[in-house]
Amino acid sequence: MNEGRDRLFEVVLDEASLAPASPNAEHERRIALFDLKETNAFAVKGEARGPYLLLLAQSDGRLVFDVSTEGGERVCIFQLPMTSMRRFVRDYALICESYNAAIRNAPPSQIEAIDMGRRGLHNEAAEVLMEALEERFSVDLETARRLFTLVFSLHVRG
Repeated sequence: MNEGRDRLFEVVLDEASLAPASPNAEHERRIALFDLKETNAFAVKGEARGPYLLLLAQSDGRLVFDVSTEGGERVCIFQLPMTSMRRFVRDYALICESYNAAIRNAPPSQIEAIDMGRRGLHNEAAEVLMEALEERFSVDLETARRLFTLVFSLHVRG
């Protein structure tokens, strides 16, 4: 990948696609957006017009990756069925609920165990997302992790 070109300069979430978020979920969304803008690896296969703007949305049970150049020229629209991600979104929501409940009154060892499970599930979801996107995009694991956080924010109600 070409580090100067193969990256996202901006990531925008379609406001109409966003699920209402709890304060924790909103905080995670903001962190993921900030971190993605700071550091990412994102290439559109067969293209060399980056860096890119990514509009992430959902429509009819699909994730929509609408990619444009800095000048606003559309590069591609890629729609990914949510079937491969649905289980991860559901399981991640449950483990985040457990984690947030544990923070209030569980012993540190229990909080740490839940957090390890949460991070493991997040990594697994990111790997599945990377595989699902590989037809059209090249992304590294950290970029996929942050993208999963945003995918999660599109589908889970706070």
